[in-house]
Order: sequence, then C-alpha cells, then structure tokens
Amino acid sequence: MTLIRNWLASLTHREEGQGLAEYALILALIAIVAIIALLFLGTQISTILSTIGNAL
Repeated sequence: MTLIRNWLASLTHREEGQGLAEYALILALIAIVAIIALLFLGTQISTILSTIGNAL
C-alpha cells in the first residue's frame, strides 16, 4: 500500500503526473456515464440486438 501511496505522491510533484491524473479523471467520468447509460438503456439495447440476431 505504501508503494502505491509513494507513487501517487511522486505524481503530484511532476507536471506529467498532473496531466496523467487529469486524463484518469476524464476516463473515470466517461466510464461512469457509460455505466449509467447502460443501466437505463440496457433492456432496450438487448431487445434491439436480439431482434437483429433473430433476423440473421
């Protein structure tokens, strides 16, 4: 655990690490939005894909 903590601390002292952290936050936000979209639209998407699969 201390290895991870030291690695994260080293990222805060470098500008490259700051950019990496920003990209990680953006990626996490996109993942959260995608998961929420799948939760709300999952059944509709499943129905559409089943219809397409049955047509083939």
